[in-house]
Amino acid sequence: MKKLFSMLFILALLAVAAWYSLTHLVKRRPVELPSVTVTEGPIEQAVASTGTVAPLNRVEIKPPISGRIEKILIDEGRKVKSGEVLAWMSSSDRAAILDAARSQGPAASKHWEDAYKPTPIAAPLSGIIILKNVVVGQTVDPSSILFAMSDHLIVMAQVDESDIGHIHAGMTAWITLDAYPNEKVEGAVTDILYEGKNVSNVITYGVKVKPLKTPAFFRSEMTANISFIISKKDKALLLPLTAVQDVADGDKQVNVAGPDGKPMLRSIKTGLENNEKTEIVSGLALGEKVLITNAKYAPQQGAKASPLTSGRR
Repeated sequence: MKKLFSMLFILALLAVAAWYSLTHLVKRRPVELPSVTVTEGPIEQAVASTGTVAPLNRVEIKPPISGRIEKILIDEGRKVKSGEVLAWMSSSDRAAILDAARSQGPAASKHWEDAYKPTPIAAPLSGIIILKNVVVGQTVDPSSILFAMSDHLIVMAQVDESDIGHIHAGMTAWITLDAYPNEKVEGAVTDILYEGKNVSNVITYGVKVKPLKTPAFFRSEMTANISFIISKKDKALLLPLTAVQDVADGDKQVNVAGPDGKPMLRSIKTGLENNEKTEIVSGLALGEKVLITNAKYAPQQGAKASPLTSGRR
């Protein structure tokens, strides 16, 4: 019995020590929440989309007759004017006569070359050659595609139907190619197609974006990322998007430090918003600090040893 009382006494001492440690000796410094400051700067609200570089008007050039290509005067990437000769060809009859004349000597060959003139292949419009599909000596017919040309290159963007209502002709759009991610090209919306496309039950509409100045590195079929600027401000009060909380009724709130230093909710009104920042219309002033309460932080200092224990933590 005496042994039992001794064990109960020891357990009681341990319980008292634990209670004392939890209620009197556990000292924790207040958790300091991270904060961000309301700043001032520009902000843009945009609709993001993808697309491809494509000719505005693509023209395929075919020969007017059957025959043989004798001379090519241009190459891909060359700018040409309407009516400029791209190549010379011989009709099937001329090619046969010249081949026979060459076997008779240089004099006969020159005679028939002067007497029987070649047929020119001319550019139907001014633009740039984007395809050369022929070589000298090749036999062609009216169905053969010799060249393809474009008046100028644009970007054809595909915009989701949920966003198409924000797009209008003349609005600014920034173009970035996958091949040149560090080069931003300014463009403008010129047209919105009337017929949509259904891809995996998602309806998209084609939007034509014309670069204000087409860079030399643009190539047809390149993949492009387009940012349509819905609205922008050069000077606005800004907060990181992560600092703003949504409320059920559509309002916005932030946490600020109260008189006792603890977080206190404050209602605010916001304006423009993008993936990183949001505009503060009212409720906060420039330079105010907003607390970030959605992060997890461990206490900075653990409990001290109880005087009833051995002194180890």
